[in-house]
Amino acid sequence: MVDWKNPPRLFIPGPVKVDDDVLEQLGRPTLGHRLKEYSQLHGETVDMLRKVLFTEQNVFLLSSSGSGGWEASVRNCVGADETVLCTCCGAFSDKWAGVVKSCGRSVDELKVAWGKPVLPEMIDEKLATGKYAAVTLIYNETSTGLTNPLYEVGEMMKEKYPDVLVFVDAVSGMVGLPLHFDRLGWDVVFASVQKAFAIPPGLTVAAVSNRAIEKSKEVPGRGYYFDFQNFAKSNEKSQTPTTPSIPHIMALNHQCHKLLAEGMEKVWQRHKDMGDFVRAWAKEKFALFCEDRYASNTLTTVKNTRGINVGETIKALQEKHNTVFGNGYGKLKEETFRIAHMGDITLDDLKQLLGWLDDEIA
Repeated sequence: MVDWKNPPRLFIPGPVKVDDDVLEQLGRPTLGHRLKEYSQLHGETVDMLRKVLFTEQNVFLLSSSGSGGWEASVRNCVGADETVLCTCCGAFSDKWAGVVKSCGRSVDELKVAWGKPVLPEMIDEKLATGKYAAVTLIYNETSTGLTNPLYEVGEMMKEKYPDVLVFVDAVSGMVGLPLHFDRLGWDVVFASVQKAFAIPPGLTVAAVSNRAIEKSKEVPGRGYYFDFQNFAKSNEKSQTPTTPSIPHIMALNHQCHKLLAEGMEKVWQRHKDMGDFVRAWAKEKFALFCEDRYASNTLTTVKNTRGINVGETIKALQEKHNTVFGNGYGKLKEETFRIAHMGDITLDDLKQLLGWLDDEIA
């Protein structure tokens, strides 16, 4: 039986810990989703998200996990006779390629080894063939703790391939890493709220370009739940096409107020400071899984160079301190472990966690 008064402290790469002030928002009286009160909540939240994401274009609230963004981008913006270039550098970018295939679209994969970045010149070489309507990118690969150099990719694509649509999974990157949507020239970027937004899972934020909305008009078989045309029409009324997860949007509204009060530059710096601290510990005690310059500021994947039993260490910390961190993902299980430093996690939290880890591995 879970002790709901004392749940485990989460340093896994999502869901991350949720502070009491956010939990209180989830318990507020609900609103009718077609009433003016909800429209006021929705409109204010979307307006703040535009500031958070540096965009004047569309922001949609999807009552789904981040995986819904994979399907939404492809089904709305890629025709049945078009081909997508899927860049693959870890478990979740690999999964996205699988989703594109399951949606019946043609896929070419640009694969690099897990822990290696996808570089602009690699994408350039592929796009030079002229066969791709869109490219999928992962901003921050949660399985490997790697941040791809997407600002450099974006500059290259705006200069050389302005007609290719750009879809970005920023699930563990949004808020914690710089994201200037309009400047980058992306068409769809999305993130679920249980990562750096520090809200329980169940909602996804998606920024969608005007040209993606226009392209979706031409694409048949978009489906129903994620149809961008329906979202765009509903957004004009500050609503969603179907019943939204209103408690999540209340919590998101609250978090956006806090983010903007802090200032996004300071938010990004706070995440970098936490990342620097964990990386310094990891390099002293173990090693980083990926190259330092591509290491994420929202989570660190540590290479288990000392051969500790990661599963047993996680179990020991939970039993002794009611705290958990993450094992390696998929084929990296036990070869690596992962520590989140995003959302409302603090440096003091991390100092305590790493102190306990030092005690266990001494």
